[in-house]
Amino acid sequence: MPINLTRWFSGLILGTTVLSAVAQSNWPQFRGEQSLGVATNPNLPTTWSATQNVVWKTAVPGFGWSSPVVWGDQVFVTSVVRDGEVEPPKKGLYFGGERRSPSTNTQHWMVYAFNWSTGKQLWEKEVHAGLPNTSVHLKNTYASETPLTDGERVYAYFGNLGLFGLDLNGKEVWSQKTGGFKTRAGWGTAASPVLHQDQIFIVNDNDEKSFLAAFNKKTGKELWRVERDEQSNWATPFVWKNAQRTELILPGTKRVRSYDLDGKLLWEFGGMSSIVVPTPFEKSGLLYVCSGYVGDKTRPVFAIHPGATGDISLKDGETSNEFIAWYEKSAAPYNPSPIAYGDYFYVLFDFGFLSCRNAKTGKEVYEKQRINLDGTSGFTASPWAYDNRIFCLSEDGDTFVFQAGPEFKLIGKNSLGEMCMATPAIARDSLILRTASNLYRIKNSELKLQP
Repeated sequence: MPINLTRWFSGLILGTTVLSAVAQSNWPQFRGEQSLGVATNPNLPTTWSATQNVVWKTAVPGFGWSSPVVWGDQVFVTSVVRDGEVEPPKKGLYFGGERRSPSTNTQHWMVYAFNWSTGKQLWEKEVHAGLPNTSVHLKNTYASETPLTDGERVYAYFGNLGLFGLDLNGKEVWSQKTGGFKTRAGWGTAASPVLHQDQIFIVNDNDEKSFLAAFNKKTGKELWRVERDEQSNWATPFVWKNAQRTELILPGTKRVRSYDLDGKLLWEFGGMSSIVVPTPFEKSGLLYVCSGYVGDKTRPVFAIHPGATGDISLKDGETSNEFIAWYEKSAAPYNPSPIAYGDYFYVLFDFGFLSCRNAKTGKEVYEKQRINLDGTSGFTASPWAYDNRIFCLSEDGDTFVFQAGPEFKLIGKNSLGEMCMATPAIARDSLILRTASNLYRIKNSELKLQP
């Protein structure tokens, strides 16, 4: 099949898959089933506050920046509860937050389940208690990896500890201790696991022994492991199901790499920034990969066609090749993952700017626009989209609502008044939003009428 027809066919199939995924009732992993952060329910909330359109609010013990996940009538989160005096996270810049020695207080690694309708805690499970073997940055936690669920079990991964499989009543079915490794400046870990059929994939890029590994979701057995020539990164992998094959996409500082489901390298390219955090995703047949450490001049965004093999790196002066559809050298964020919605590719920058490009061509639609001039601390959570709106959650707990499309237009601001760094979950008619100490279910008090 000619390559242009292959790409068209891939986009058609993937577009249908995405529509099905975003319309479903559950939110099983970080940014949803396709890692898009997009939903289609017309009755999702667009305005809220700490009291308006709040179905329930419930306290979550301890600290954790993992996102909530949803299946059926349960909402799951992970957290770590510390004994003794606790130094709470602080809003604002990351500089100066290094804590290079592990805590000397006992920690309790926890998984919690809450009732979808009432917010009541259904169960809690302590999967481990003890002293941590690694340190974390002041703004990180020992529970920053978002768990997975497939409706049969909950899979909780703690990067400095291991992977745990629980049934939906909180009973531990299996566990795999993966060990702790030193990370850059003692910042800790954050890359979430991903699931494909019966395999759970985890990546642990650290300063000692980086690896990618696959585990059987039913037994917890390690199926395979490959070493990675990388040091510390924090990007969650992406399972890319395109028309030709299913592959595992792992960004890295040295190389972006694609692996097959047995851990074999398929293709790779270089040119990333020195720290990689955003999660890859696919929209309309293009894979988007980026990294944007604020201290680097090179902060690239790449859009990739399926079907590559070998080294597909751009040569000096190139902005595209057979498999790289477009490239922008200095367009990527540091922490938040970008979002593609409609015909546009939006980037939320940590320091409070939003930009927009044509998703297919990379052409700039509007350059970086400042979101707020009122002293916002910054943005860490990834943006999300529905109802022709783009939502950007600040660390202050303010969600700035923008009109989607080619015009930069702020149309609302929703404030909770609590520190926020976790990316929300979207399920059915509700937004599940985690703050530093609470979990909210937000829903319109009245349903919108269909036109």
